[in-house]
Amino acid sequence: MTTSLSAATDPDTLPRDVPGEATFVEANGRTFHVVEAGPEGGDLVLLLHGFPEFWYGWHDQIRPLVNEGYRVVVPDQRGYNRSERPGRVRDYRIEALSADVTGLIDAYDRETAAVVGHDWGGVVGWWTALHSPGRLSSFVAVNAPHPTVIRQTLTSDPAQLLRSGYAAFFQLPKVPEALTRAANWRLPVAMMRESSMPGTFSTQDFDRYRAAWRKEGAFTAMLNWYRAAARRRPEPEADEVAVPTRLIWGVHDQFLKHRMAYDSVDHCADGRITNIQEATHWVHHEQPVKVADVICDELA
Repeated sequence: MTTSLSAATDPDTLPRDVPGEATFVEANGRTFHVVEAGPEGGDLVLLLHGFPEFWYGWHDQIRPLVNEGYRVVVPDQRGYNRSERPGRVRDYRIEALSADVTGLIDAYDRETAAVVGHDWGGVVGWWTALHSPGRLSSFVAVNAPHPTVIRQTLTSDPAQLLRSGYAAFFQLPKVPEALTRAANWRLPVAMMRESSMPGTFSTQDFDRYRAAWRKEGAFTAMLNWYRAAARRRPEPEADEVAVPTRLIWGVHDQFLKHRMAYDSVDHCADGRITNIQEATHWVHHEQPVKVADVICDELA
């Protein structure tokens, strides 16, 4: 069965209110699909999405950043949507994902960039801030804890381990993606809908997500991020983040305990938290203007 998509729901078509254009960029030996917007001479900002999103997860924040004069680049991260999908689980180790970030900075001929990451995008951002601090001018993590905090909390807090239980299911080979595809992606749709504020995601939003997920090999690649993390858990070479850091936290996150935000700031030489009420793990969708304002404030 073939599915026709209108321009409004095609994941590869920019919504009318989103400036910029889609293109492909070579970075770190891989090909990435990216959305570029803003003046070419503006300071570079990379927006990194999390699971199970793709570049579209940041669509509400692109215009506000462009209006401030930034050059905004929003990639589909490794394996997602239209970006290259290497076949081995080991290709999704955190070191490779972080090297993609510095590779993208190189691809735009910049020494540094501001990095903003949500969920897994934030995890990649933390690792990059710890291992390549000279490449980041600033870092904003959105509902994404410091890697040391993740490890310590998972080993000491049974409640957090329970919240993260879905990751254990993802370790099964082939089963999660087969079940998810057979159910027409109802599992990730239900996860996003039930863990967000009512009305956060529209039918058109989910049409876009389904179209990205059903691309050949995409969902397996997305799950390989979790599989690679479980098979090999490297400790960061440093523990304190020297890069100026802002945490944005939707306080009603069902997946991550709020305490992890405060513990993460304790690992920053220059870190601050902005808590956003009436928001969940999906705060950048629920409070898009507030999130954009905080990002612009941190980058100014």
